[in-house]
This record gives sequence, structure tokens and C-alpha cells, in this order.
Amino acid sequence: MKYLLRNGRIVSSAGWYEADLLIEGEKIVQLGERLSARDAQVIDAAGKYLFPGFVDTHTHFDLDAGDFHTADDFASGTRAALAGGTTSVLDFTTQEKGESLKQALDRWHRMAGGKACCDYGFHMSITDWNPAVRLELKDMARLGVTSYKLYMAYGNLMVNDREILEILEAVEEENGIVGVHCENPGIIQGITAKLKRGEKNSPRLHPRSRPAEAEAEAIHRLLVLARLAGAPVNIVHLSSLLGLREVRRSRKEGQQVFAETCPQYLVLDDSLYERPGFAGAAYVCAPPLRKREDVKALWEAVSRGELDMVGTDHCSFHMDSQKTRGISDFTRIPGGVPGVEHRPALFYHFGVNSGRTGVEEMCRLLSERPARIFGMYPKKGVLAPGSDADVVVWDPAAEWTIRAASQVQNVDYTPYEGMELKGRAEKVFLRGRLAAENGRICQETKGRYLSRGGRGL
Repeated sequence: MKYLLRNGRIVSSAGWYEADLLIEGEKIVQLGERLSARDAQVIDAAGKYLFPGFVDTHTHFDLDAGDFHTADDFASGTRAALAGGTTSVLDFTTQEKGESLKQALDRWHRMAGGKACCDYGFHMSITDWNPAVRLELKDMARLGVTSYKLYMAYGNLMVNDREILEILEAVEEENGIVGVHCENPGIIQGITAKLKRGEKNSPRLHPRSRPAEAEAEAIHRLLVLARLAGAPVNIVHLSSLLGLREVRRSRKEGQQVFAETCPQYLVLDDSLYERPGFAGAAYVCAPPLRKREDVKALWEAVSRGELDMVGTDHCSFHMDSQKTRGISDFTRIPGGVPGVEHRPALFYHFGVNSGRTGVEEMCRLLSERPARIFGMYPKKGVLAPGSDADVVVWDPAAEWTIRAASQVQNVDYTPYEGMELKGRAEKVFLRGRLAAENGRICQETKGRYLSRGGRGL
């Protein structure tokens, strides 16, 4: 199939310009003025932005939460991603205790294979570090896994400081990158125990139990370890001004530090936990939503080019049948919020429309830079001849309202319910196939596994 997109505004991190874009088969073959192509379907993109397909660096589909799995599996989650303009996702495999990395990777391939509707790759979460696992890193690179996840909190998932140091050194030898969930578990456990001696059934206690100091201390400690290891590191879901200050300090000292934030930390704040009854449970995630000054600080970091990516940490649980597990104990509320479907529109509305940033930075954070960092560029992340024809036709004038009742995500709520937005993905192409229009899937597509190269920056 051929598509000729006429008079669109071609967006990159360097700026935008008006041109035609020609798609043939799965690739972009030409950009320029007044292009022509025999037998091509012509689409008028005048006044529309043409973005490279967005990349979500942080999803949790079909995640085992003990009593149940997340509401979205790879089928529904990737359909929702496409509906909003995201054409590639990076999900997290999780190694279980006593399991090899290859065994964990095989499990995730079984979950995603044949179900994913957009292209997908995996980060590998290491929870059981030992000499045999270290030897597996070369095999992981050959299998297309070059990025890893470590937890500094969460009980049986977490690794200790010595293990972090050793993993950072070992992954650096393979030109990979380690992303880390940074929270101090001792701080969280101590404060939580104190809170539960009084009231323990209110979601409003959640942000108090995981203060910004717990994030900032862990980031500081991680960056010390990374400096000793001589390795770059990625701070995932950065949520606070205190954490941002640690990133700034280390960069000023010459460290290479990547930083990701999420739409919930750019759009929402901790006042939502004060909603009546159990309503605040909808916003329980880790790290929790922060104060308005933290939201402001993160947008300032966006405007200054200090962040590297905006992922979602999409981890969806139903309010009625899953979040309610914690109705009598806030610590049992499953942590996570949905967002893979609405991330681009939220960023455009609250970032670009508000004047906080421009379409260039949107392209950099949601597409180009994550593709570079995680070894997908220039196949992904750019509109150029030879790149995959992952193209988002963005209508800046479209006005619409986020509603759980009409979303593609397979979850019974959205934390952004009722938000009136301006701007959305009008058409979404995945490798040259028109997959979605105006927030709805119009053609079923089959996602491909992204076997990625090493760290690109």
C-alpha cells in the first residue's frame, strides 16, 4: 500500500517544516515538496503535525499482582497505545527468584507474541543476581534485550547496594542501560508502620507513606553507585523536585544521568488522595502523586530540556474488583494507573497548548530520544527515508473529552476522567498500515518484537 501525506508539518526535535511524506510498504521512502506517486492514496495533512510514532518506554501489561493480573494484557494495552498514537512500547519482564533471565524472557514472549498490536520490546528486571545471571547478559544482548530494571524497594523484587554496583558495571560492559525504581524502603516501612497505628483504611495516607525524601535519598545513593561503577543510569518515573535536584547535581559533576517522568506527575497532584471515601485509590501509584510545586518543577525541567523521556508506567487495575483489595488497608491497594492511551494528548494539551513547551520537545521526549537511548533509532523515532513508516497525523484543533466509557484501555476508570483536551492523533500508521483514526482502531495490526541494539547515547 502507498500513502502520500500532503502538506503536513514534519516534526523532529530540531523543529518542523512543511512537506509531503510518501509511504510505500512498511517504510518512509521520500519527503519533499510537491511529491507524486502513482497509485498512492492521498491524504491531505495541511495544518496537521506529522510526528514519528510515539514510543512508550514504561508499560506493565499482563502483570501478575498475586491475586490477579493487570486489567490490560498485551492485546488491549497495545490497542490502546495505537489509539493514542504510540506505535512502540517497552514492557518489563520480571525475573523470579531462582529463574534465569532467558526463562523470564521466554515467559514474556509467550504473553506478547501474537497478541501485541503495536511493536514491542522488553526491559529485563533483575531480581536474583548471581554469577550465572551475569554470564547471561551477553545472551540477552544477542536476543535484543539491552536495557534492565532494578528495584530499590518492593520486598522480593529489590536488590541491595552491592548488587546494584555489580549490575551497573556488568551492563556497562555490554553497552546497555539500567533503569532504577528509586525509593528508600526503610523510610517507607517506618512511616507506614506509624501511620497504621492510627487510621489505616484511607488512600489519603498513601502519599504520606512514600514522601519525596524517600525518592531523593534513593536517587542520591544510586548516583553514588553509578559514579563508582563508571556507568550511566536511568531514573525511571521521576516524580519530585527533591529527586530532580539530585539529578541536576550529578549532571553538574559530569555524570551521565537519564531521567524519565510520567504524565501523572505532570498533570495530577496529591490533593486527589483527599477525595471522599475510597475515590483516592484511583490515584495510588508508586511513587505517589506529588505536590503542585513538584508538578511545576517537572514542567520547568521539560522546558529546559532536562528530561529524556515521558513514559507512562501504565499499570492498570480495575477500581471495582481490584483496587478494592485495599479498602480496609491502604497498603493493599494495588499500585498503578493507566495512561498508555492518553499520554500524547495529555502532553500536547498541558505542554504545547499551555505554552510550557513546543512540538519539538514533544517529539524529542515521546519519540526520538527514547528511540536513541534504547537502540531503536533510526528505525524508530524519526521521519526519514528508510525509517519504519510509523507516522502520527496530529490534529492540533481537535477538541475532545477523556472518558473511561469510551477509552480503548480495558480498565473501568481513568485518572483523567472528564478532562477536556485540544489536540489528538487523527491517524496512526504502524509500519505503513493505517491502524487507528480519531482514537479508535480502524484496522487490526500485528506488532513485531523489537530486537534492539545497545545504548545509543
